[in-house]
Amino acid sequence: MAERLLSDGFEGPRHRLIAIALMIGAVVSFSLLDSTAKYLVTSGLPVAEVVWVRFTAHAVFTFLVLWPIATVSPFRTKKPFHQILRSLFMFGATALNFFALRYLQLDQTVTIFFLGPLIVAGLAGPILGEWVGWRRLMAIMVGFVGVLIVMRPGLGGIHWAASLTLISTFCLACYSIWTRMLAHYDPAEVTQFYSPLAGVVLAMPFALAAWQMPPDGFTWLLFASLGLWGGGGHWLLILAHRRAPAPVLAPFIYVGLLSNTIIGYAVFGDIPTWWTLGGGAVVILSGLYLIWRERLGKGDAEAAADIAPR
Repeated sequence: MAERLLSDGFEGPRHRLIAIALMIGAVVSFSLLDSTAKYLVTSGLPVAEVVWVRFTAHAVFTFLVLWPIATVSPFRTKKPFHQILRSLFMFGATALNFFALRYLQLDQTVTIFFLGPLIVAGLAGPILGEWVGWRRLMAIMVGFVGVLIVMRPGLGGIHWAASLTLISTFCLACYSIWTRMLAHYDPAEVTQFYSPLAGVVLAMPFALAAWQMPPDGFTWLLFASLGLWGGGGHWLLILAHRRAPAPVLAPFIYVGLLSNTIIGYAVFGDIPTWWTLGGGAVVILSGLYLIWRERLGKGDAEAAADIAPR
């Protein structure tokens, strides 16, 4: 069973369809993670508490679900420093995102997050030695213009917390780069086990200092679901990448705009502005152009396909 789940190789159209379904499932899981976090922090619970519960529940999910089927020792890493650094980037991305979600709509935060693959493409040169050409640099610049359309700084744009989402996106891009770097040294299962550790340790003192007891069973259920959406989303992402190459999966991260918009409207009554839709279209088109260039070269689609987690 473990060997089957963790097998590598792409075995034809059927496996690619399964991989696409898994990728969409992962993206929707992360949308549910964001919406659950937004519901909890806007209901009055401290952000630090929600962040700590998110990572603790993720760690519990990982140990309960992945440990029994792991084919390698989950903590045996060849690059412990880089695993910890990657976990720190994940913690920073999540903490900043959850704080921003107290003030921003889901569609606004996810639109800014779509800048992530463009940031990865820009950083991959100095960090990974994967330099991009002038066409991709232009696409990156156009993507930043799209985010400026969404944020409209100095023009009465969206809440200042959007700047936190932008920093969170940078952390997420670094997380993606370190994920790609570690793929050359450690199995995906090892990297998955290390993912929540920084969040569990660093958020704990702040969570305990600000702790508020959840008022009812429904809130406890939402707490538990953070681990399901976070840990489950990461696992679906791993399974998807084992069944199809990154260029096939990368375009489906943009399903996140649809899922976040639907959930935002259904749960919070949020309606996207034309600024968000217009800026989002610019960012998405820039990202899709990078993916298309990947089909001619290499590198960027992998960045796009890995940018979803948070």
